[in-house]
Amino acid sequence: MGREIDLLVNYPRTKRNVEARGLTKTEADRAIARRFGREFFDGDRAHGYGGFSYSPRFWQPVVPTFQAHFGLKAGDSVLDVGCAKGFMLHDMLELIPGLTVAGVDISDYAIDNAIPDVRSQVRVANATELPFADKSFDVVISINTIHNLAREACGQALREIERVARRGAFITVDAYRDDAERQRMEAWNLTAQTIMKVEEWQEFFAAVGYTGDYYWFIP
Repeated sequence: MGREIDLLVNYPRTKRNVEARGLTKTEADRAIARRFGREFFDGDRAHGYGGFSYSPRFWQPVVPTFQAHFGLKAGDSVLDVGCAKGFMLHDMLELIPGLTVAGVDISDYAIDNAIPDVRSQVRVANATELPFADKSFDVVISINTIHNLAREACGQALREIERVARRGAFITVDAYRDDAERQRMEAWNLTAQTIMKVEEWQEFFAAVGYTGDYYWFIP
């Protein structure tokens, strides 16, 4: 199995009022968010991002960390599972000239509204059935995505990431270490269907055969 490592250490952090969010979110809000349509990306804040637009301040500080960790260079290939509108892939192309990128997302809306320079390289697909041959990409990255699947499907998505990655992979998933963090996660969560304790995730990775690197989202 891979290792626990925070490759998003340079991603900008925002101060979250988790308690207030937990008081306002309803199951109806969660049902709308889990459609991953316009409402989730560009609709009301109660249903998701409240406006999902490109800014270089998010992924440009992170790409060099990915580059150093995986030794990415011209001629290498990266797949983003859960690419949304392709913002991370756009920044990878800007900062690593000659890189080949691809992305998949379950959202027709996100793919239809992808940032123009990667629109031809992203497509609608489910993480449980990646439309690529074995070992198609040097590196596969999936940020806060596979936990949106039910447990069995989440395991299948991990097996698919393992199948298409040649050199390595990195994922982040919703997790907690203690009861306080679990309560905060339950209050914060809009879309995740599989949330586990850190040690449970690690056991799950081993059970499904995922050997890539990983880290946690804990609000």
